[in-house]
Order: sequence, then structure tokens, then C-alpha cells
Amino acid sequence: MRFAEGDVDAALAASHAVARGRYRVPAVHQGFIETHLAIARPEPDGELTIWTPTQGTFLTRKTVASQLGMPVNQVRVVPMAVGGGFGGKVCLIEPLVALLARHVDRPVQLVLTRGEEFAMGRGAPGAIVDIELGASADGMLTALKARALFDNGAGHGGLGGLAGLFLGATYRVPAYEIMAMDVATNKTPVAAYRAPGAPHCYFALESAVDDLAGQLGADRIELRLRNASREGDRRPDGQVFPAIGLVECLEAARRHPIYTEPAGPGEGVGIAVGGWGGGREPAAAGCRVEPDGSLLVHLGSNDISGTDTSLAMIAAETFGVSLDRVRVDHADSGSAPYAGMAGGSKIIYTVGPAVQQAAAEARRQLLDIAAEELEVAVEDLEIADGEVRVRGVPGRSRGIGQLADLGAQFGGRYMPVLGQGRHVVTKQSPMFTVHLARVHVDPETGEWRLLAYAAIQDVGKALNPPEVQGQIHGGSVQSLGRAFGEELAWDGDGQLRTGSFVDYGLPTADQIPDIGVELVEVPSAYGPFGAKGVGEPPAVPGPAAIANAICAACGLRLTDMPADFARVVRSMR
Repeated sequence: MRFAEGDVDAALAASHAVARGRYRVPAVHQGFIETHLAIARPEPDGELTIWTPTQGTFLTRKTVASQLGMPVNQVRVVPMAVGGGFGGKVCLIEPLVALLARHVDRPVQLVLTRGEEFAMGRGAPGAIVDIELGASADGMLTALKARALFDNGAGHGGLGGLAGLFLGATYRVPAYEIMAMDVATNKTPVAAYRAPGAPHCYFALESAVDDLAGQLGADRIELRLRNASREGDRRPDGQVFPAIGLVECLEAARRHPIYTEPAGPGEGVGIAVGGWGGGREPAAAGCRVEPDGSLLVHLGSNDISGTDTSLAMIAAETFGVSLDRVRVDHADSGSAPYAGMAGGSKIIYTVGPAVQQAAAEARRQLLDIAAEELEVAVEDLEIADGEVRVRGVPGRSRGIGQLADLGAQFGGRYMPVLGQGRHVVTKQSPMFTVHLARVHVDPETGEWRLLAYAAIQDVGKALNPPEVQGQIHGGSVQSLGRAFGEELAWDGDGQLRTGSFVDYGLPTADQIPDIGVELVEVPSAYGPFGAKGVGEPPAVPGPAAIANAICAACGLRLTDMPADFARVVRSMR
């Protein structure tokens, strides 16, 4: 994939300062605790039922049907609770289990061991990013030349276009040439892992921005603010940014104590930006009013990040009942309304509007019944405290359940109260985040410690703040894992050398300080109640934030991740 604008070589030659570097980020695994597992059972009528903790019910059904040559309506996928996914639990072993079950005409179960998970589970690719970033004497970016190579193993890849946008859309750069390529190698194929492709590109980009600030003698946040993309700016793919919160996040970072408090001996503060474009997808939902006055929200999405709670909140707010009166139900692929894969920070953004529509339609149907029963106009009615009331007339009301039950009786004259929502989101609401890190580096040993960390993120509108903060906290830890020691390593014959948690360096609790999470709200015009996605951005800036903090502490520019002690010592020598 190639994006280009202007004469980038001439612009670089005319630049007052140029930052150059080659940056490497290794392949990593999603690190979920529950390994892949699935059960397939052939049915007497020729159909096939699959139980699996998948992030994508309908994508799994489609893939299995295609690979087995079966009609889609003969494959039923029953989604189970996902014990960690992060992009890696979509459809891996399900076709194999289904094929075996049909071959032996018996139920088949497969559960991967941890070693098998590392060997055949599809983690995130490694990448090499070459970058040249130029600026004028007054700190305006002038040119960007970059090339990103993604090691996709023996698979098809597909991160080139995303990488081009990460590199070329974050800042205003008049001249750029960005090449992003997917390379096939003799390793395990790769898949998605929370903001696929973004950590690699932002590691290079944010390191280069810091280097430019050093050459220009400029404040690192001021340099970013001067060049940050804003609403109305055109991206390399031709799309125009809607309302985005990059500037607001940078301004919040400039006020944060980690950035404002002086660094002690051996300490350094790093800053890094991260972003994600967001998803576009159709979705459907149902909302039924029960005879007890509660709501049943019918979904086809998979809850891997607490989305059920937020979707229930959307239904409750739209209909006019308390959250405890809403229950979310997940059906199998044969009866659930359509929803896309749970990933890419898009379930609330895409399924949420469908839930809004379904709850609003159910509300309208209930009010129509109430208007006829109470002999008033719909406009004179309100829903409160589990009742439909006539405004300004105390005592003139009916219970929600009582009215709904009128549409579920033998010989009744009202239709059941069942709202359906169908929606398609065709426009993205990009998300940005800024991370701050304070580290201490021992100049003698190269050992470094993370003293403080903060994540500031534009979430559009935080529908459920504790859940949003939890997503950002967890994503930040996963982002830091790439800096602390996570790495999938192979020998020269393509054999994996990091096949267990003993060899694979997941971050531990004693390495991570309390992470301060600050929410910035720049509402989306398309998400429910202004909400944007949340899950992807916090998993992005960690490597760059740590590398920039180490550089600020001791002057060492790390260009390879992870930033383990051995690598820091080698670089210092």
C-alpha cells in the first residue's frame, strides 16, 4: 500500500531538521489465559453445531461453512464466554474440529495446550519501520518518508493500508511518501491483536517526533500540538477527520503532574501519541418488553469487554427504565440478530445504535397501547418508575408490565411489544490517546524502572466510566508488555523458542505502577449518545512512551523493542 503527496525528497532536503531511524517491533502473542477450544457435534438432520468461545459468531459460521462446503444455514455456532481474546479468538480451530466431527460422525472436542497455543495460535506480526521526518526551524513538520514491513508468516496479512494511515494521518505533513508492505515468511500466520499494526508505526513516528523536538530545542508537547491533526483535516486515504480529540488529549497531558513535575536524578519522562480509526459495520438488535415490565435485549454480538452492560444502559436510557430492569440475551447464529466480530473498538459504536432503535421502537409500541387504554394522546404520556403515566394527572397510570401483557394474551387485541433495530454505521469516529511515562535508569547497569504512568484518551462520551477506565487500564498494560519483554522468537529453522509463559515475558504486577486514566470527551456524531470506541488506542503508545522516557533519562535512543535490560545495556555500550 502506498500513500504519497508532494515532492517528499525535496521537502526533506529543504528541512531545517530531520529525524531518521529504523525501528523494530517483534511479533507478540495476545497472552490470553484460556487457550483455544471448541466442540463440534454432527446432528441427525445433517446440520452441524459448534460450541466455541469466539469473538465472531457469524464470521465463524461463514468460515466453517465455506471450508467444509456446507450451506451456511446448516452450521449453527453457539458462542460461549470468551476467556480473553484481544483479536486472537475469531476462527482458528473450529473448521478442523468441525471436519473431524463430520468424518467420524461423533462429537469432537479440541483444547489446545499452552505450548500448542503459542505454536499455532495466531499472534500479532513483527515489523520493521524506516522513517524520515523533517521540520522547519519554527517547528512545523515539512516531510514524512516511511516504509513499514510486516512479517505476516505463512499468511495473507493485510496491515499495509492501516499502517499508512497511522503514519500519515496523526500530524499535518504537507509532503509524504508512505510504503507499507506485508511479507510472507516460514512462520506461523498472524492475526489481529488490539490495534493491529498501530504499536509498530507509532513507535517509529513518536520516537522521530521526540528526536525532532531535541534537534529543534522545542517542548515535546508543544511540537505535537503545533502539528496535530484536527477536525476537517484530510487523511492520506482522502477521508476527512470528523470531531477528534487529539489536541484535547495533548493539552491534558501538558497539565499532567507526570509531565509538569521535575525529573529527579536518573529519571526521564516520555510522551507518546496513539490512535485508531474505528469501525464501520451493520448490526441489528431486538428489544422485547416482558410481562413483569423488564426489557429483554436480544443481541448477536459477543461480550469480551463488558459491552453487554453498556448496551443494556443504552436500552434502559432510551426506553426509560432503570438498568436493573434490562437483561441481555445472546442467542446462537441460527436465531440471533446480526452483529459483526467483537473487535476493532466497534461493538458499542455499531451495535449501540441498533439497540437504541430497538428500544425506541419498543417504547413507541408500548405508548401506543397505553394511549388507547388511558384514552389520551401519546404526547401526553411519560414513562417513569416502571409505569406509563399521564403527565400532570396523578394516579392515572398503568404498569409497563401490565400494558405489555395485553399484547401477549389469548384473544388479545394488541400486538406484542417487540422492537427491532437495524443500523449501519458508514463513517468512522477516530480515537486518539496520549500516554505519559516516568522511568528511572541506572546508568551503571542499564536497569530501568517504571515509576509512573498515565493514559489520557478521547472516548467521545463515556457511557459507563468504570468500564471505560478498565478497558484503558488493561490496554495500557498490554501496550507496556511490548516494552517490558514480550516477544515471540524463532530460530533459524523457523522453530518457536518462546513456547510457554516461562519463556514469554508477560508483564507482572510488580512491574506496573498504578496507571492514571483520564477521560477526554469529544462526542462522536455517529456513536450512541456521542460514544466512540475505547479498546484499541490504549494498547498502542506503550513502546514509544517507554523508549522516549529512557531517552530523556540517559540520552539513549532505543530503536528495538522490547526494552529489556539486556538490550538497554548493549545499546549503552
